Amino acid sequence: MAEKPHLNLAVIGHIDHGKSTLVGRLLFETGNVPPHIIEKYKEEAKAKGKESFVFAWVMDSLKEERDRGITIDVAHQRFDTAKYYFTIVDCPGHRDFVKNMITGASQADAAILVCAAKEGVQSQTREHVFLARTLGITQLIVALNKIDEVNYDKARYDQVKADLGNLLKMVGYKPDEINFIPTSAFQGDNLAKPSDKTKWYTGPTLLAALDTLKVPEKPVNLPLRIPVQDSYTISGIGTVPVGRVETGKMKPGDKIIFMPAKAVGEVKSIEMHHQEIKEALPGDNIGWNVRGVDKKDIRRGDVCGHTDKPPLVAEEFTAQIVVLQHPSAIAAGYTPVIHCHTAQVAGMITTILKKLDPKTGQTTAEKPDFIKAGDAAVVIIKPMKPLCIEKVKEIPQLGRFAIRDMGMTIAAGMVQDVKARL
Repeated sequence: MAEKPHLNLAVIGHIDHGKSTLVGRLLFETGNVPPHIIEKYKEEAKAKGKESFVFAWVMDSLKEERDRGITIDVAHQRFDTAKYYFTIVDCPGHRDFVKNMITGASQADAAILVCAAKEGVQSQTREHVFLARTLGITQLIVALNKIDEVNYDKARYDQVKADLGNLLKMVGYKPDEINFIPTSAFQGDNLAKPSDKTKWYTGPTLLAALDTLKVPEKPVNLPLRIPVQDSYTISGIGTVPVGRVETGKMKPGDKIIFMPAKAVGEVKSIEMHHQEIKEALPGDNIGWNVRGVDKKDIRRGDVCGHTDKPPLVAEEFTAQIVVLQHPSAIAAGYTPVIHCHTAQVAGMITTILKKLDPKTGQTTAEKPDFIKAGDAAVVIIKPMKPLCIEKVKEIPQLGRFAIRDMGMTIAAGMVQDVKARL
């Protein structure tokens, strides 16, 4: 039987709003976690007095994470609905882990935003919505979770839905096209089947909503771009970089180049899920064996392309950014870390060209001295080390980035123009 269409799904939202439990429950409801495993977790959870963590533990199978009670790594988990198969790119809500959110969400075709009914919109709810938008996630489903904690109260649901609606509208989503589903991941309400405790809710369950998502068109006609996540030397085989194909396609025999390393080689073979494949397409997580390139020549953050259309390396680039938070103000000379695809490079904001109204995009000031939280601006950024980055209009997948400093996401941006490094 033919494989169902595949979607990458990010799960985002504030810490403690029930993301891991929701993911664990989804895997359980779709038959991806055997009941005997759940029983084993239940007994273990009971012994530790943490019964409400059962489904979260399905995800946090690493012992150290269990003891600390937080989800750390971006875990890839597969589950099937009637129509699709999904890979969950689990995006932890913990502050230090927004970095993972950036690598996670940038691979996602859609996201479930989890927001607890009792607490409503929190700082990370805002940060994650903002990043999801900047990182190009156009499809969103909202799980208004822990609805059991507010006794399935419709008034509270309506209030949080309205607050979230305003937030989503502000960053450019259309709330009336989004499903807001009252869920209890712990009790299982409205995940796989409609809950009799929310008779006032007439929309789809979470699984049904997932089947209304659309498979994005694969950007096969754009030039090949594969950001390198890692590279290995495998004895008897040679150099094997791994990464996700963002755009274009690759076949064995292709002549490729890694930038900014300028390492040139030929594709010997391509593997996905431990099977050799004849062609790699956008969305595929692959390892590819390269002839003529040494492992020491390539590293995480490099981008692989064909030799006739190599990835751009920026001397400097012009970008439109939105400042999410900063304790003071940002002026020329500010040098935070630019996170783009798998690369993390310090970059200096050399010039603030103009300040914009974030809602309309109209210019409100030319060459302002500084910008602060809530401002949108057009700036010139000079990477302190070679960085592959592309114009968002040409290769959107490599034209978006986040700016981080002091352990938080300061801003997110889109590249308008690149002055190439010669």
